[in-house]
Amino acid sequence: MSPRARRSYDQFCSAARALDAVGDRWTLLIVRELLAGPRRYTDLHADLPGVSTDVLASRLKDMERDGLTTRRRLPPPAAAYVYELTARGRALLPVLEALGAWGAAELGERRPTDAVRAHWFALPLLRALREAGAGEGVVEVRLEEGTFHLYAGEAENGPAYGDGPAPGEPDARLVLDAGTCAALGRGETGLRDAVRAGRVEVTGDGTAAETTDPSVMDLDEAAF
Repeated sequence: MSPRARRSYDQFCSAARALDAVGDRWTLLIVRELLAGPRRYTDLHADLPGVSTDVLASRLKDMERDGLTTRRRLPPPAAAYVYELTARGRALLPVLEALGAWGAAELGERRPTDAVRAHWFALPLLRALREAGAGEGVVEVRLEEGTFHLYAGEAENGPAYGDGPAPGEPDARLVLDAGTCAALGRGETGLRDAVRAGRVEVTGDGTAAETTDPSVMDLDEAAF
């Protein structure tokens, strides 16, 4: 079967050219998932509820053709194929962060039909950590919906986040709920203010913990 003909807006405009590559339904959400690092097709399908197998396969082919992703075979004993972002694909991180910030006001209350995955809160929390001056480090986040970890300040050449607990001891652990994550995403509160209000529990000995915990900051300021 010949590859699907590429659709284009046929406009000499950088925004139109960008939408030629990522404007199809599901494409940017596939990027969101691959910002966690290499993923198998079955993992992608599980974390993109609502996408058909045919559409997912088609989008992955288009993204590989457009230089956003690559596919490689894992060595034995895994012997499975994984998809991962290229440097051009990873460069969409700030685009997704900006899009998420713009759309945060639309979240409102969770609808009965809404699926949710814990790691979908990774991008707004990365922004909240950056605004709190957390610097670089691994931050483990625990929600009722699950656990994931973030690579604060380290996503340029690697994953922005990962599903499950941090690999090794994280620089900080955050315990909060989905409502607080949504409030952080909407800009209704900052991370330090949420900690002060008891909506976020912070533990850990790394810089990320110290810069997001107001009690530590207050002690540091009192020393001068």
